[in-house]
Amino acid sequence: MLPAGDMLGSMDASEESNQQIGSNSIHQSTQQGSQQPGHQLGTEAGQPQRTCAGSGNSAETVSGAADASAAGSSVASSVGGSPADRTEKNAADFEALTDSYERLRHSTDSAELSSFARRPLPEKADQAAFSRATALLEAVAGNPNTPTEDRVFLAQTMPFPNVLVKLSQDPASEVRKAVAGNADDKNWLAGRLTKDDDPQVRDVALRNRQISWKMRLEGAQNPEVGTQTLDFLGKLGTQIEPNASPVLSAMVRRAVALNPNCSTAMLSQLAQDPAQQVANAAHGELRGRSV
Repeated sequence: MLPAGDMLGSMDASEESNQQIGSNSIHQSTQQGSQQPGHQLGTEAGQPQRTCAGSGNSAETVSGAADASAAGSSVASSVGGSPADRTEKNAADFEALTDSYERLRHSTDSAELSSFARRPLPEKADQAAFSRATALLEAVAGNPNTPTEDRVFLAQTMPFPNVLVKLSQDPASEVRKAVAGNADDKNWLAGRLTKDDDPQVRDVALRNRQISWKMRLEGAQNPEVGTQTLDFLGKLGTQIEPNASPVLSAMVRRAVALNPNCSTAMLSQLAQDPAQQVANAAHGELRGRSV
C-alpha cells in the first residue's frame, strides 16, 4: 500500500484526469453537434436544450462531472478510503494491541501464558506481526502467573531488551540468573546483575562476556565473589579473550590474585603470569598462605 501522502496525491491526480477526460468528451460532442444541423448535444432539432437550472452547463456536462466524481470515489476506495477512515483503523489496531497487552499482563491463565511464551515468533519480514509478538512477550514475561520454567526459558532464549529487562527484575532468582547468562544481554543490563542480591546471579553475570572491564574489575575485587568466577576472571587476556586489552586484563588478573577467595591453583597460574605486576601479587599471596 502507498504511503498516505502518495495515496492522496494519486487520488487528486486520478480525479483531475477523469475530469479532464469528461471535459474533452463534452468538447468533442459539442463540436460534432455544431457540425450536424438540427442536433445540439444529442437533442433533436426544434426541441429546446435542457440545462441545469441556474447554470450554463448541459445535462451531459452534469453527467460527465458525476462520472468523474464516481471515478474519483472508486480510486479513493481502492487505496483504503479517506485519511480519516485510515486514521480510525490504525487507532482501532493500536487499541487492540493495548487491550491484548493488558489482558496478558494481568491474566491468571497459566496455560495460556505458557503457550504464548513457547509460541514460535513470526518471520521478521512480517514486521507488524513480529513487533506485536515481541511486545506481547514483554507482558507475558512480566506476569508472575507465567510458570517459572517458561520465564526461565524466555530469559535464556530471548534477545529482546524489553523482555530481558522485565525478566531481570523477576522475584525468582533462577529467572534473573538465566538473564545474567544470556549472551544477548546489553552490557549495562549484565553489569546491573553483577550487583544482584543473589551471589549466584552475580557470579553468572560476571562471566557474561558482554559486561564492561569496569564491572569485571569490581567483581574481581569483591570478596564475596565465588572461586569459579574468580577462575574465569583470572584467565581474561591470556586463556580467555587473548586479544583483550593487555592493560585492562592485567588489572583484573591482579585483582583476582589479591582476592582472598582466589584458589591456590589459580594463584599458582597467576604466579607465572606474563604481566610482572600480576605475578608479583600472586607470589606475595602464596607466601602469605604458606606461613
